[in-house]
Amino acid sequence: MRPERSAFTRQERRLVDRLRTPLQVQRYLNALPYNTEPPPGRATLRSFRGVARHHTAHCLEAALAAAVILEQHRYPPLVLSFESIDNLDHVLFVYQRGGRWGSVARSRDPGLHGRKPVFRTARDLALSYVDTYIDFTGRVTGYAVVDLRVLGDYDWRLSAQNVWKVERLLLDYPHRTIKSSDVQIDRLRRWYRNYRETYGRKPALEYRGTEKWTPLPAEFPTGDQEIRSNYVFRSQ
Repeated sequence: MRPERSAFTRQERRLVDRLRTPLQVQRYLNALPYNTEPPPGRATLRSFRGVARHHTAHCLEAALAAAVILEQHRYPPLVLSFESIDNLDHVLFVYQRGGRWGSVARSRDPGLHGRKPVFRTARDLALSYVDTYIDFTGRVTGYAVVDLRVLGDYDWRLSAQNVWKVERLLLDYPHRTIKSSDVQIDRLRRWYRNYRETYGRKPALEYRGTEKWTPLPAEFPTGDQEIRSNYVFRSQ
């Protein structure tokens, strides 16, 4: 059940009141250092309360924080979970505006952040991440949209403890298959490796469809126009 305002601390209420839209939440998450977990510490899965307290988040923590904040502004607490062949999965908060789907996300990869609400279906939104998921080992194999309210009374929103039950829910949840061309994926992986060898960083705005992305965190240099024009990846 959506918490009453009295359940939040004063600091948390100020944050919720300030962040009223998905774009505002995305910018807030962009400004947080990414939670790299171990080493040197232990793995974490913090609730919104933990994110607000520690001022850091990894992808699932960011999705939970976005879900709690935006639930207070009448957005359902929906997340989209990706499965990958290398078991390095990714989770984002998703929402609808005007019948179109968008997302809020935090990642170590520039192309796995938020998307504007311009996608006709959740599947179309998921497909926008297929190219950017490719690195040395990754490849999307499936996705699922999950309403976190299925967790019932479990306190995934404001717990002071790690909320590992959320991770178990997403791992066990049935995912819809995403099929992609082996030829296309192999080509993109070669392009990715060549880019990393050439520039020593992950590509950012060199992908097609970046006009549908929300702003990236400042930690990701977008490169100059020459780099983008010479290295932009095309599927055809």
